[in-house]
Amino acid sequence: MQTKELICSESLPNKISLPNKGRLIVLSGPSGVGKGTLVGSILKRVPNLFYSTSATTRLARPGERDKVDYFFKTKEEFKKDVSAGAFLEWAKVYDDYYGTPLRPIVAALKGGAIVILEIDVQGAMQVKEQLADEAVYIFIAPPSVDELRRRLGERNTEEAAQIDQRLDTAIRELQYKEEYDKVIVNDDLDKAADQLAEALVAARR
Repeated sequence: MQTKELICSESLPNKISLPNKGRLIVLSGPSGVGKGTLVGSILKRVPNLFYSTSATTRLARPGERDKVDYFFKTKEEFKKDVSAGAFLEWAKVYDDYYGTPLRPIVAALKGGAIVILEIDVQGAMQVKEQLADEAVYIFIAPPSVDELRRRLGERNTEEAAQIDQRLDTAIRELQYKEEYDKVIVNDDLDKAADQLAEALVAARR
């Protein structure tokens, strides 16, 4: 499991103020818990929903599209954006950088959209430091660690050692769930999707 090197909050814009329209939803949860599946299931159910696309300096994988899956940037471009205050949050993962572009979020909020920002716990805590109650924080949890292990194994994308590392990270991330406004246990996909859709509608200003 890749470990993020967190940056100091001083290098982020100080106490960003978002438009008083729409709503920013910060969505987190362990790898393999089904965040992407849940979001995909509600994109057509909740009106005026905007999914935030992250920026990265890693190379695009087969099938990935620029400005759709990620904003792919060189390290020089990314660092210039950091200096310009273009990210809501960012971090370094080994030799590559990942960040959340601020401008598309502000534009979507001005249009009254519900903006979903799917990021890990570390990134969410950075956002919370900057925005406090200007966003709604939702944590997607597995029914159990054993069930999460089973789901990770079914993906057939990691070796056993990598799964163990992801589980160790998941256990640490679960300790932060009380920092979130709402916790949704993804035991049944349809039920969890209903709960997420209801939470998004209720969060609209």
